[in-house]
Amino acid sequence: MKVRPLLIGTILLAALMAAFALWAAGQVPAGAELPVHWNAAGEIDDTMPALPALLMPAGLALALGLLFAIIPAIEPLQDRLEGSAPLLRASWLGTLGLLVAVQCFIAAPILGLEPGPGAIVVLVGILFLVLGNMMPKSRPGFFVGIRTPWTITDADNWIATHRLAGKLFLAAGLAMIAVGLIDIPGELRMVLVLGAALGAALIPAAYSWHLWNTGRRGRGAN
Repeated sequence: MKVRPLLIGTILLAALMAAFALWAAGQVPAGAELPVHWNAAGEIDDTMPALPALLMPAGLALALGLLFAIIPAIEPLQDRLEGSAPLLRASWLGTLGLLVAVQCFIAAPILGLEPGPGAIVVLVGILFLVLGNMMPKSRPGFFVGIRTPWTITDADNWIATHRLAGKLFLAAGLAMIAVGLIDIPGELRMVLVLGAALGAALIPAAYSWHLWNTGRRGRGAN
């Protein structure tokens, strides 16, 4: 898997984000604070001084980009690396896109924007849609996908599990977008988002065990 173009793009993007942070921080009075964290309902629950707040997504973009770039070199299943490459790229690009959006949300008060409490939930939902679309096309790997002992050691188990995971991630993404767009109480939005995310992650993991256990019993009967 070639990571150099993505890594160079990530470095350039992080530099642009840092430049934007320096400019935006200069537009607010000294000591001003900006939102840096949103709960599962999409509501602001933490703030930081403007410059560190705006630089944080740029730093995360660079750090995560370096991490994604290292993964192919340390993947134990090198013979199956290309099979997981599309999911790795989607995770990499989706994460970068989400961090750019987060920086925009942080800068929203400076830019005169009011994204609303559901906006960040909508973006997370879009990321779930991207990942859900790529999951059925992936193959066993130690760093991306539904990584259980049963999927990593059995390609058929991985494929079946990720077909289910893809459908669940798509459903979870659509649900998140819906609850992000609908005006509902923050507590209810939080419950629905967490439920969708946990269901999309935990149900495939349990299904991978079920497939392994069913196969084991079948072999024992024979």
